[in-house]
Amino acid sequence: MALSPELIQKYNRPVPRYTSYPTVPFWENNLDSKSWENLVVEAYEIFGKEEGICLYIHLPFCESLCTYCGCTKRITKNHQVEDTYIEAVLREWKSYLALFGEAPKISAIHLGGGTPTFFSPENLIYLISEILNTAQVNPNHEFSFEGHPNNTTREHLDVLAKLGFDRVSYGIQDFDPAVQKAIHRLQPFDKVKEATDTARELGYQSVNFDLIYGLPYQTLDTLQSTFEKVLELKPDRIAFYSYAHLPSVFPAQKSFENHLPQEEEKRALYEFGKEKLLEMGFQEVGMDHFALPDDPLCKAKALGKLHRNFMGYTTLTSPMLIGLGASSISDIGIGFAQNEKNHAIYQENTLSTTFSPVKGHALSQEDREVRHLILDIICHGEAEIPFSIWEKLPQSSLEGLLEFQKEGLIQLNDFHLQVSEDGMALVRNICSLFDLRMIEAKVAKKVFSRAI
Repeated sequence: MALSPELIQKYNRPVPRYTSYPTVPFWENNLDSKSWENLVVEAYEIFGKEEGICLYIHLPFCESLCTYCGCTKRITKNHQVEDTYIEAVLREWKSYLALFGEAPKISAIHLGGGTPTFFSPENLIYLISEILNTAQVNPNHEFSFEGHPNNTTREHLDVLAKLGFDRVSYGIQDFDPAVQKAIHRLQPFDKVKEATDTARELGYQSVNFDLIYGLPYQTLDTLQSTFEKVLELKPDRIAFYSYAHLPSVFPAQKSFENHLPQEEEKRALYEFGKEKLLEMGFQEVGMDHFALPDDPLCKAKALGKLHRNFMGYTTLTSPMLIGLGASSISDIGIGFAQNEKNHAIYQENTLSTTFSPVKGHALSQEDREVRHLILDIICHGEAEIPFSIWEKLPQSSLEGLLEFQKEGLIQLNDFHLQVSEDGMALVRNICSLFDLRMIEAKVAKKVFSRAI
């Protein structure tokens, strides 16, 4: 059932996406270099030694600007930047190796950006090989990367497959030419088909498409055409994201803000897309994510083992994610830290033997309890609310929960919360009622996108 216009208008307000708790704007920034190192050592002893670590490597360069994009990127056609940047990433990795004191087990690697396939196949071989030569690889590892269909070559796919990568995510966003022109991401269907077919030919186990609803000039008719093309290629996973319009943070978005679908129209795009995905045989995994029934994400959800972090929904059990590269965020279970966003300053920082997080947060016991609660809600649609959290909820949160219950969006029995099928459309709003950090700040930061 689609949300009513009244509910859309009522709840379409800025709320976090909860890829972390606390969310970045509410971090205390209470970590200097030494305290971050101590936290990493502690987390490695608790989690990393046995369960292994996950690596996120941010490769920020793009040859052209996609105007919708909210990622940290550097636009250049000068590929000489590759060598210097890779050496900086490897210096940062060696600093972590010194803290681990041994060759760690690696459970996952994800290359994000920017455009990872901006880098030459030779440079990607060098980067990944240098890391793998100093580590052990867990048998059930998951190596994945983000590719731009226009520049992900057969050679890129081949060399990464030989290094253990078997998952690729293509940023499609939309197949309609008018939409592509508005967001400055022109990529013909034939290029997407070639990149998809080549990945499968080379043995990739999973191909993901990122799609976005709420883009300029999108209509139900254009989205119908996009999904017909998606059906023809039938990827294994679909991430169907809500476009986050934050022109005060990303000025390039101002170029099309008079042509965006609004509230009810935008929600109709999502409901239409979701219906099409279900008709194609995909299952809804979590907020914005869909996968075919035999996909590990669907199996993890059925077993109650789905997890969520800065990379989205995942089946990986290791709580220790190390971020390498400019702007990368590390989530080590007991704390967060973010690297410098400016790639030149980041590179200079890595020349030091100490870490230089520009933002950070050591989780308190209360943070850990709220984080666990929010992860249960956003991954499983239900949760047991600890009394220690319940007694700290302000009257506004309690009243909000009662309203959600009256509207049929949740069921609350004692301290057990169950989100209804309709309520999952507003799961970010539901989670925000337990966000003690945001409640204490008494404001939803302007950096958050709207729920609808």
